[in-house]
This record gives sequence, C-alpha cells and structure tokens, in this order.
Amino acid sequence: MLYAIEDLIKTLKQERIKKGLSQRDLSAKTGIPQNHISKIERGAVDLQSTSLVAIARALDLELVFVSKQLLSVVQALQKGGISSEQVPAYRLEEEA
Repeated sequence: MLYAIEDLIKTLKQERIKKGLSQRDLSAKTGIPQNHISKIERGAVDLQSTSLVAIARALDLELVFVSKQLLSVVQALQKGGISSEQVPAYRLEEEA
C-alpha cells in the first residue's frame, strides 16, 4: 500500500473514532458494508474513489485537491499557524 493511502486511511479511521462512530454506524451512514469498511481501514482492499467520498462526507470531511504550490499554506491553516485576524500593514507606536 502506498504511504499516501496509508495516511489517508489513518485519517479517516481517526475521524470516525473521534466522532464516536463504530464501523457499523459508518456503514449505516454510507451504505458501505461494515466488513468492507473494516478491510479499508486495515488496508486489505483498494480504496475506491466512490467509497472515499462517501466515507469522508459521512465524517463531515470534504476532499479537496490543492496544488503543490499552495500545500504549505493549507497545512499551516490546518495547524492554526496563520491567524485569521486582520493585521494592519503598519502600526503606529504608542507613546510611552
């Protein structure tokens, strides 16, 4: 299994657990059989795009393709490294 797929599967499983969903719960939300979800999480089957989209959406996630040029910006936003507050381009020093 490719490293990128392993990381993706790990993220999906972590999100499922974080939301308190069992594999059966996720199966009910997606229509994907529980035993297939188990195989996906173990890396025993190829993750098809239709299953990936269904699982991601059931976990309130969305798949987004990002150009390599913007990847570091997106990762920084995910980690909270970039403030969403507006910062002035200049600031006058306060008098002491």
